[in-house]
Amino acid sequence: MKRGKFVLGALSGLAVVANMDHVFARALADAPLPGLPGAENRVLVLVNLQGGNDGLNCIVPHGNDAYYQLRPTLAVPRTDVLAIDSQLGFNPQMKSLKSLYDKGEVAIVQGVGYPDPDHSHFRSTEIWQTAAPDRYEHTGWLGRYLDDANLPKENLFNGIALAQVLPEALVSNSVDVPAVAQLNGYGLVSDRNEVARRTYSELVRDNRFPFQSPYLAHIAEIEDDAQRGSEELPKLVAGYKTGAAYPATPLGRSLALAAQIVGSNLGTRVLYVQHGSFDTHVSQKATQDRLLGEFSDAISAFYDDLRAHGNDTRVLTMTFSEFGRRIAENGSRGTDHGEASPLFLIGGGVKGGVYGSLPDLQSTNMGNVAFTTDFRSVYATVLERWLGRPSQKILAGTFSQLGALA
Repeated sequence: MKRGKFVLGALSGLAVVANMDHVFARALADAPLPGLPGAENRVLVLVNLQGGNDGLNCIVPHGNDAYYQLRPTLAVPRTDVLAIDSQLGFNPQMKSLKSLYDKGEVAIVQGVGYPDPDHSHFRSTEIWQTAAPDRYEHTGWLGRYLDDANLPKENLFNGIALAQVLPEALVSNSVDVPAVAQLNGYGLVSDRNEVARRTYSELVRDNRFPFQSPYLAHIAEIEDDAQRGSEELPKLVAGYKTGAAYPATPLGRSLALAAQIVGSNLGTRVLYVQHGSFDTHVSQKATQDRLLGEFSDAISAFYDDLRAHGNDTRVLTMTFSEFGRRIAENGSRGTDHGEASPLFLIGGGVKGGVYGSLPDLQSTNMGNVAFTTDFRSVYATVLERWLGRPSQKILAGTFSQLGALA
């Protein structure tokens, strides 16, 4: 049986048995942080703006003349910007998100990045998802949260990726996380040969294989979780009545399913969705404007739906993108791989506003926006102030927190 066809989106490592000293230390770490009543009922939705979203045409520095000088064809006209103040404003396609901002439900964190940034899509995505700029990690930052949070092991849906494959952010040591691209297509991806599939199922059921391996029992457990999950999830969310009109886009469909999962109270703590690609080297304006409009409208519908079921204060949405784009436009009316950019925190538990420094477009890092907020500070804020877990072990360090969450 082909390894790549075995299971749709469940990855797990082997648990390590700790000695007694570690048991007592873990018992202390498992306690929720004080002062976070209701944290056990909260959900984080992580939205990956894949490809490197151009932060300067997303949150527009319309009060900075250098922006217009360096982007003669790409700059958003001052008269079109959805102004926040005399310096910043939203891209004109983001009216729905601006409306949420005006209600105090959106925090914009400026200049987010990390030291010694990597301009490769693959490596920078890995860095953001593992929270490890200075090393290679085999687990993701949210996978480590799931390992650390002492969630019910019998729950198959503690975390869910609404994607074709499991993102690195949710790879853990001991928690199986399913990847569900769409509800009616969720299940085991096995060989098309019916006889081979049936034979394998019988081998798993009877625990008899033509060879021995210490990993077979673990593989069988993962397969069983995936099989049961694919059977249970559609039943568990079937009674949910959508309370909003979602745009007919992939992101709209993903967020509609996310609202179903939240509203069905499955015990899910983390959901992952993706949107893009924002890799706009050529003719950026049309592509980015469309994607930002789709994002804005889908998020607005998502919170309308959550609000209709009384769940809007339970759900925090956080965006990230592997990097921003360079400040100056290129010769193809696009922008090339850059460094720092803004991200969004959205929801009823947010203290709305702008956090961090305005982008400096003159004292630049070789034509890039220099980072002023370490992304691990955002993660620490979300872990401690939203999910109620100590962040030091998960992030392998101590990072200052933002005031963007209530």
